[in-house]
Amino acid sequence: MNSKLETRNLKLSWIKWLLISVLLAYTFYPTFTWMVDRWMARDSYYAHGFLIPLVSIYWIWKKRKAFSNFTQEREPFGLAVLVAGALIQLVSSVLRIYFLSAFSLVIILFGTVLFVFGRKITQAIWFPIVFLVLMIPLPLLVISEVTLRMKFFVSEASTYFLNFIGIKALREGSYIYTPHAVCLVGDPCSGLRSFLAFLCLGFVFAYGSRLAFWKKMVLVVSGFPLAIISNVVRVFAMSLLGEIYGMDFVAQKVVHDGGGILAFVIALACFMLLKQGLEGDRVQI
Repeated sequence: MNSKLETRNLKLSWIKWLLISVLLAYTFYPTFTWMVDRWMARDSYYAHGFLIPLVSIYWIWKKRKAFSNFTQEREPFGLAVLVAGALIQLVSSVLRIYFLSAFSLVIILFGTVLFVFGRKITQAIWFPIVFLVLMIPLPLLVISEVTLRMKFFVSEASTYFLNFIGIKALREGSYIYTPHAVCLVGDPCSGLRSFLAFLCLGFVFAYGSRLAFWKKMVLVVSGFPLAIISNVVRVFAMSLLGEIYGMDFVAQKVVHDGGGILAFVIALACFMLLKQGLEGDRVQI
């Protein structure tokens, strides 16, 4: 009798979560469509967006056995978080602010887990849920502003190093003028794409390590200087090659795109070396 009752309860539980999943999918369908479009856009900064949910699901799946040791106790505060997320989604739907809607999805998921399963299980999987924030594309206006500032910095730094080695260079906006060449620093050369990629990697490695907290933070924030430095080196090299061999040579796909790939690979190697260096003196936490 107990066995039949447990089987019935299990089926009802599966049906309940299936209905909740269908409701969420229906409610957030326009938001999902917006995110996928941004992930798949040409020269997208968020091509990694497809991987973020898979990584979160994998992390939660790895902890599935530990859940049996926790007593399921509903947390009333979780209902408040859930309602707050629902209200944000309502406003986002009316105003069609998909960026805010995507954030409300993360809030709703967090509130649902907290309300249904309680604090202990939420403490075990809060990071995989919050990690989903990294799949949400920033508004285009924000991206434009950030890339503009990063382009100007990369251009200014590259111009400085060109003058330092004796090549007269002048920056105007994101253009670098040398005596025999003009180099335009485009949005992909700003370093934002590399930074977002390293940010995700930093969180992945930090979460899976037993490093001290400050070392985890170093790993997470190291992506920004690595992205900037690697792109400064790339733009400096392209400007130098353009001055020596002409811009037609630099414009070749194998040179231009190959330089970008090489810069990222070098930055990735530096990132991995930093990770190994931090792990050289592990601290249990």
